[in-house]
Amino acid sequence: MSDTWHIGVIGGSGLSAGIGLQDAQEIEVASPFGLPSAAVTTGTLEGVRFSFLPRHGPGHAVPPSAVNYRANIDVLKRCGVTDVVALSAIGSLNPNMAPGHFVAIDQIIDRTSGRPGSFFGPGLVAHVSLADPVCSRLRGGLVAAAQAEGAKAHDGGCYVAIEGPQFSTRAESKLYRKWGGDVIGMTAMPEARLAREAELPYALLGMVTDYDSWRDGDEADVAEIMAVMKRNVELAAKVVRSLAKNLPKSRSPSPIDRALEHAVMTAPASRDPVLVAKLDAVAGRVLR
Repeated sequence: MSDTWHIGVIGGSGLSAGIGLQDAQEIEVASPFGLPSAAVTTGTLEGVRFSFLPRHGPGHAVPPSAVNYRANIDVLKRCGVTDVVALSAIGSLNPNMAPGHFVAIDQIIDRTSGRPGSFFGPGLVAHVSLADPVCSRLRGGLVAAAQAEGAKAHDGGCYVAIEGPQFSTRAESKLYRKWGGDVIGMTAMPEARLAREAELPYALLGMVTDYDSWRDGDEADVAEIMAVMKRNVELAAKVVRSLAKNLPKSRSPSPIDRALEHAVMTAPASRDPVLVAKLDAVAGRVLR
């Protein structure tokens, strides 16, 4: 495992234009899991290698349920990324997490359905640990970077991932609060699951745009959401640059780097060779 950082950034709504990489080069990367959301733009920030991928494609043409999350994670792995930072617009279920704030989540409740949630399947079974779906080291770096740029940043928060594309009903929003949800969005799952299977430490910095619909009389207003998001996009790019500037010069190993160490259940003789070949980037380390 290399001791050099290479950060993959998956940009959400409003960040399709990128994060201001230096010496940027756009590259098309093929994946056996289909087409990713867009080409990968690779370059440097503060001397650190970064690769950027817009989650919803150029011009925000791909809805949350249609994002090819497997291809996105697969191509970042093929690019040599060591860690993944996700940037997303989120709604708040917590009165202390106000519009304009940033939240570096630490837990996720998955309410999505119908999205391929694993690289593995029949012919090659694997079970990774997902008790803590977010890398604490990366999360801490994002919080410090956001605070250094003057943002109000919360260290931790439970993200409720919903299918969308509609926002929650008022009853759902109130239910998610009772479950312990702090923020809500449509893209953290299966993104976080797949990053773990690919042995990529993952952290998500959410930009709060609204209070969802749990407060009586309130409801998600797209125009207001877009206005808040527009104000925060430039700040989010600055946060990523601050993260790059303050990363340790050398990347020490993370336990997540070896998440597949004992996860593969299928005996070598029983493995589907076609699926094994598709997983050359994601799981080649443990399948060779």
